[in-house]
Amino acid sequence: MNSITSTEAEYAARAEGLHRSYRRGGSDIPVLRGVTVEFRRGTFTAVMGPSGSGKTTLLHCLAGMDRPDRGQVWWGPAAVHALPERRLARLRREHVGFVFQAFNLMPGMTAAQNVELPGRMAGRRPARTTVRDALARVGLAGRERQRPAQLSGGQQQRVAIARALVSRPRILFADEPTGALDRTTGTQILHLLRDTVDHHGTTCVMVTHDPAAAAHADRVLLLTDGRLVAELHHPTSHGVAEALAGLGGEA
Repeated sequence: MNSITSTEAEYAARAEGLHRSYRRGGSDIPVLRGVTVEFRRGTFTAVMGPSGSGKTTLLHCLAGMDRPDRGQVWWGPAAVHALPERRLARLRREHVGFVFQAFNLMPGMTAAQNVELPGRMAGRRPARTTVRDALARVGLAGRERQRPAQLSGGQQQRVAIARALVSRPRILFADEPTGALDRTTGTQILHLLRDTVDHHGTTCVMVTHDPAAAAHADRVLLLTDGRLVAELHHPTSHGVAEALAGLGGEA
């Protein structure tokens, strides 16, 4: 019992033996082939690999947005793989944030309305001060009433991050959060994610194709052909680029 409690306290998320295939053209195409990985609380992990390596599928399985064919996923003590869909959705709203590359903002809503939308859908509309504080935390104080079309790409991504963080999630999953941004704006977003980990104790798991982005993380997981093949700690952009080149293909 003590060892289980210790593991639950140490890791924000864990996965064991994840397998996932998709049906294409009458055949099952394997995407994940037995991935086992753990994410310590309050750490920043980047997931990388050649195109088709399974990194986005892994992220979606870890975030409870996709179900593995086989294998297990935990968020702390919660066995995500065993939860019915309704309980999983509730747990995801309470403990997990997700940031998409395409922002996924509602164009007819203001920044504040976009941030509060998930809470409203869950029947727990956040207080105005909570929404305002979330936007201020990402550098958008005073922008509450602006709609996405009035904001730059970087500002829209900040709104998306504020939306993901407003419920103070234990785990933040980010799928190519800087992929649609210029280098300067992308770096600002990465500093924001890093600050969320360092000063708020959030566990961040980010899929990226960019070695410079991955260098902001504490470690990098490298996938190829659906398998975890390497792990880099204290990564540098040069070291990540070399490791990716050794895998072949494009990230």
